[in-house]
Amino acid sequence: MKYLIPLLICIATAAGIAGSPPPPAEPHPAENQVPKLMERQNEMALALSSCPASVAGKAAVYVLEKSGYVKVRESENGFTAIVQHALPNSQDPQCMDAEGTRTFLPRYLKVAELRAQGKSPEEIRRFVADAFAKGTFQAPRRPGIDYMLSKDNLTPNAKGGVVPFPPHLMFYAPYLTNADLGLDGTLGSDGNPVGPAFVAGEGSPHALIIVPVGTHQGAGHSSAE
Repeated sequence: MKYLIPLLICIATAAGIAGSPPPPAEPHPAENQVPKLMERQNEMALALSSCPASVAGKAAVYVLEKSGYVKVRESENGFTAIVQHALPNSQDPQCMDAEGTRTFLPRYLKVAELRAQGKSPEEIRRFVADAFAKGTFQAPRRPGIDYMLSKDNLTPNAKGGVVPFPPHLMFYAPYLTNADLGLDGTLGSDGNPVGPAFVAGEGSPHALIIVPVGTHQGAGHSSAE
């Protein structure tokens, strides 16, 4: 489960509000950049690769352009597929249900817009925190799922590059902590809570239960099993 530390940093940095694990003390090398644009059909395919087959055909799809995300396909089932970039050099294909579309998606879209305007990471973090405080951004009101089943997930590592991490499931868990999952605070050798699942962004409105699925043998990572 060594891949989960970069994943936790990625989620926390994207959220940018109180309750998240703190961002690195030094700016990430990619934080002052915007994500590289992809060819539209390739980006659509990548976004949809995060969805189960039963969902992908009718999910809405967003793609990134210079000014931010644009919707290129309407949803017929409440799901939304998007290649989110928690950090500008990460690649986070996601397929969120209707509740995630209502609560998580507006934040993703706004962060992309602010990056395109040249806002700094700190300015974006302040904006997101203020938006939660004012109720502009909201925590999920019910359980739900955000699929990340793509095999092309890329998350930042400590050296400023990106590394692959396995397919996984994310469940909305506002304000949940690892103690709520029965974890006793024990950390493994990789610094992650010991258990079959754990909470990223614990105690915050954007907290997520992370559940790895399948196996992955990429460089620098252990099997998910």
